[in-house]
Amino acid sequence: MGLFSSDKKVSSSKKKIRPTIVRTQNVARELINIANTYDTKVETLDFNILEVQTYTRINKEKGEADWEESSEDELHNLDGEIILLNQFFQIKQMYEIEIFSRALHEDPFKDFKVTIGANATKCKVYLSIKEGSRVSFFPNFEYQFLNLINKAKIRAGILISIFDDVLEKAVSKVTSIVRVEENVVYKKNEILLVAQGLEPTPTTNDSLIIHFNKKSETDEQDQVDYASRGFIQSVIADELLIEYIKPKNGKAGRNCRGEFIKPQEPEIKNEPTFTTDDTIKEIEDEDSIKYKAKENGYIALDGTVYTIKADMDIKEVSFKTTGNISAGIDSEVNLSVKEKDVMKDAIGNGMKVEVSEIDIDGNVGSHAIVTAQRANIEGQTHKTAVINAKKIKINTHRGTANGKEISITRLEHGIVNGDTVEISHAVGGEIRAKDITIEVCDSYVKATASRFIEIVKLHGSENVFTIDPLMQKTKKEALEENEEEIFELETSVKNLKVEIEKFKKVIKNDTASFNELKKKLVHYKKNGIKMPGAFVNKYKQFIKVQEHLDTITKEYKVKSDKHTLLTTKTASFQDNIFNARIINRDRWTDHNEIIFRLVEPQIELSFTPLQGSLDKIFGIVETEDGDYEIQAVKE
Repeated sequence: MGLFSSDKKVSSSKKKIRPTIVRTQNVARELINIANTYDTKVETLDFNILEVQTYTRINKEKGEADWEESSEDELHNLDGEIILLNQFFQIKQMYEIEIFSRALHEDPFKDFKVTIGANATKCKVYLSIKEGSRVSFFPNFEYQFLNLINKAKIRAGILISIFDDVLEKAVSKVTSIVRVEENVVYKKNEILLVAQGLEPTPTTNDSLIIHFNKKSETDEQDQVDYASRGFIQSVIADELLIEYIKPKNGKAGRNCRGEFIKPQEPEIKNEPTFTTDDTIKEIEDEDSIKYKAKENGYIALDGTVYTIKADMDIKEVSFKTTGNISAGIDSEVNLSVKEKDVMKDAIGNGMKVEVSEIDIDGNVGSHAIVTAQRANIEGQTHKTAVINAKKIKINTHRGTANGKEISITRLEHGIVNGDTVEISHAVGGEIRAKDITIEVCDSYVKATASRFIEIVKLHGSENVFTIDPLMQKTKKEALEENEEEIFELETSVKNLKVEIEKFKKVIKNDTASFNELKKKLVHYKKNGIKMPGAFVNKYKQFIKVQEHLDTITKEYKVKSDKHTLLTTKTASFQDNIFNARIINRDRWTDHNEIIFRLVEPQIELSFTPLQGSLDKIFGIVETEDGDYEIQAVKE
């Protein structure tokens, strides 16, 4: 914006010019010519609008048609799009003005700093009132303010009386404020729309948008993750994959200078050169063609055909070949990694893989992370590798496995966290689960279960087998939360009981006097006698005491019942341990320990079976003295 501004310093020159009347289409140019003639600055000049003539013509032929002057009534009819959007229609204005030296001391708008500006197409013209502008009300203010705007528009080459539907509202708004406040100081900039032509609709060039390419644009300061290169682009059913935006002709317009704005021809450079198969659906309308997935999987380009697949076979996952693969565990993408060489890693150092199902013929390298619904590893896992899946099967495990159902052929000092864990041969390691079965147990195994541990053959020593009902973090947190709530309820119930007894005593002591008072009030009411205010207040107070007692009695019952429920819930944690079992189907070797952890009281019981003992099944029992012991029991 900023086609014309009245906020300019006036020259200190006191040279005056005699009033000069000119007839022109270009007021700004005439002001410059007069200023040059009198050797003064254009900022020292002002002018009055004496007459405005508007001329139109429709110039279809090569020879120019004659201009015809339009009357004021005809100007109002020009607002119709049929006329204004006719590319052969032309319009111009001729102004008769009187130019003279500007006299600041006589200018009521000398401190009213305004600027006329427009948007890029000149279809919207704005009046900007600068912060700090001052203006006072005076007779004929509205007319003079309108004249100020029109003069600014003319100097900027903007037609007047043509696109002025919004002008009246802007003038009225400012005039109303100044009339009411009389002296106005603008504390911030204000912008008013004072003219509005016919804005053209931009031409739309065609474009092809690849939505499935989910590579995030990184900021210059962000660290680029070169390992995540989007080797697999996973998609879900009904996901928008590709979108072709069709070219569309723009709509013509006419700006506030009267100029016809012809839209450009659309560029067509991105028409699809690919096709799709029946795994992708096409949805076409007048604006675009959308390509959406029909099923879950990953998108692939076979030649020129886009398709969605579920299964993928690759040699290896490494920084050099694929980078990280992040399809998602619900993507229905099934990955098969074929590298079998024991000297190489099928899943390379530091790689992250996330798919629905994965079969790995070889090894999982250091610091690699595999996440899936199902994971099958025929090789071995490095001690820093992590496998996360609901169902896991591993040949040789040295890393960390987290899942639901976990089966391991050989555990070599690895970590296993699951619900049901089966291990063929354990050579050291840490196992935490609900149920644990170990076919052959060597030494240095720590197995902790909440329900069941079974060893078929025990060959080693220095093993620790533990039953812990609160082994799972969620159960431990639930118990702690349960106990905290029980404590709060016990305190609340105790306080409520004291309060109930107090109010019961009050009611018992005051019942006789209350009944007597009630009889008197009934008598007063029956005989139409005005009831004493003191009697009424005492009656209401007693009723409130009764209501309060009823409320706290109900609260006491609710909290007492909840306390009983939570206490029972806490006891249920304890009950589980009496059903838990540690079973050794083999003869006991030396230096193996059995541990049971109780919930209430919070104690840990330990037992070391004698070497050569044939006792197979151990549980915890409560003795006649109320103590707890680990004993050999029946299965």
